[in-house]
Amino acid sequence: MTQLVLAPMEGLVDWRVRQLLSATGGFDLCVTEFIRVSQNLFPAHVFHRYCPELLNGGKTLSGTPVLVQLMGHDPELMGENAAFAASLGAPGIDINFGCPSKTVNKHEAGASLLKCPDNLLRIVSAVRRAVPDHIPVSAKIRLGYADKELFLDNARAVEAAGAQHLTVHARTKLEGYKPPAHWEYLARIRDAISIGMTGNGEIWDEADYAKCRDISGCDSFMIGRGAIAAPDLANRIKAFENGTPKPKECWADVLLMLLSYCDLMDEDGASENHQAGRIKQWMALIRKSHAQGNACFDEIKRIRDIGELRAKLKSDMALPENQRTAVPVAAE
Repeated sequence: MTQLVLAPMEGLVDWRVRQLLSATGGFDLCVTEFIRVSQNLFPAHVFHRYCPELLNGGKTLSGTPVLVQLMGHDPELMGENAAFAASLGAPGIDINFGCPSKTVNKHEAGASLLKCPDNLLRIVSAVRRAVPDHIPVSAKIRLGYADKELFLDNARAVEAAGAQHLTVHARTKLEGYKPPAHWEYLARIRDAISIGMTGNGEIWDEADYAKCRDISGCDSFMIGRGAIAAPDLANRIKAFENGTPKPKECWADVLLMLLSYCDLMDEDGASENHQAGRIKQWMALIRKSHAQGNACFDEIKRIRDIGELRAKLKSDMALPENQRTAVPVAAE
């Protein structure tokens, strides 16, 4: 059976988004934004800030397990923080070797560690030793840093270190998020390792999913930007896989989810600037899957007052479907 994983996206896929998207159905697993491990063993409140689901048995309110993701270069410190996260109830520990951020990579973390497979071996081994045997350890990598020369060596290092699962974003660090994703490399990695594997990169709709599945041979897929652009994507992929395809959600449902996100941020005490910024981030990706998103984004992108922004979303939602602006999505 196909497994779908909601990808961690720094600065966007927080616990509120995990709660909303997991409630729509389709996702079997979520992963937190990375917790940057650099100098200290973090106190419990830091883990609870990134993963409040730890206070709910390590699951979203709809029952989807949430792995705690760590990122850092010090094996001992990574192990200590992983062990503490497990003691707080994390159902699994994931290690980030894929972040392409310039700031992160400048400080020997994320994808920069892919330059030497021994980095992965040492870090994953330390985490695996520190975490109880019943808690799974996984890692996420890219195909390499500047090139793909070490893609198999890095995958094998993760397996040799004792990880139970590997997620592969099918691009290098330097390729960032520029299409295409090289799904053919996923098939080569899958043939080279015996642990479970998840494919990631450029899955925006059911057709992309089917193509990635057929080329990679994977039965587990991580979806990030595609799930933000189309919040019902996981549900539609599962329906497609079961032979009962579903139509795309209507524009009013998308707006309702954004308003629900505002409510969650407001309840949590988020500032108006933070709320407005997150809604604009989300709408910027929604434009890729919903034609109405272009016009809506143009109207809200300069709005700073969250009340005004909410009012705009509500007014658009109240219009009959045939009166809502539909602008062709620009090629990206």
